[in-house]
Amino acid sequence: MIAAENVAEVMGLREPIHSLAELAAAVARGLPKSALRACVRRVIDDRAEQRRLMYALVPEATFKRRQQLKPEESERIERLGRVIATAEYVWDDRREAKRFLTTPHPGFAGARPIDAARSELGARQVEELLWQIYHGLAA
Repeated sequence: MIAAENVAEVMGLREPIHSLAELAAAVARGLPKSALRACVRRVIDDRAEQRRLMYALVPEATFKRRQQLKPEESERIERLGRVIATAEYVWDDRREAKRFLTTPHPGFAGARPIDAARSELGARQVEELLWQIYHGLAA
C-alpha cells in the first residue's frame, strides 16, 4: 500500500498527513474541492478533459456550489489520489505514470486506467495491475 503522505501530496492537501488514520480523518471531515482539481491536473493536461473527469466524480453544480466536499465525494477523490500516487511510485517517473494512466489498456476493456479508477472496484484493479508491474509480473 502506498504511503498516506504520498496520497496527500497528490491531492495537494495543506494539512500534514502522516498516517492512514490522519488521511481517513481528513476524508471523513470532507476534502476541499481543490484536492479534486489537484488530482485531475496532475494527470490530465487538456482543460475540457479535466472538467469531464472532475464532473464525473463530483457533479458540476455541486463542485461549483461548495468549497468543502462531503465524505462520500471525498472518498472518490482519495481513491483517485491513491491510484495516481501508486502509479507514480511504481513508475518512479511522473511522466510515465501519467502516460500509463491516460493510455487505453486492454486489461480494462480498452478504457484508460484513470477512467477505470472512478469506481472502487476499478481502482483496485488498476492498483493490482500496477503492483504486478512493480513486481515484474506479466501485466
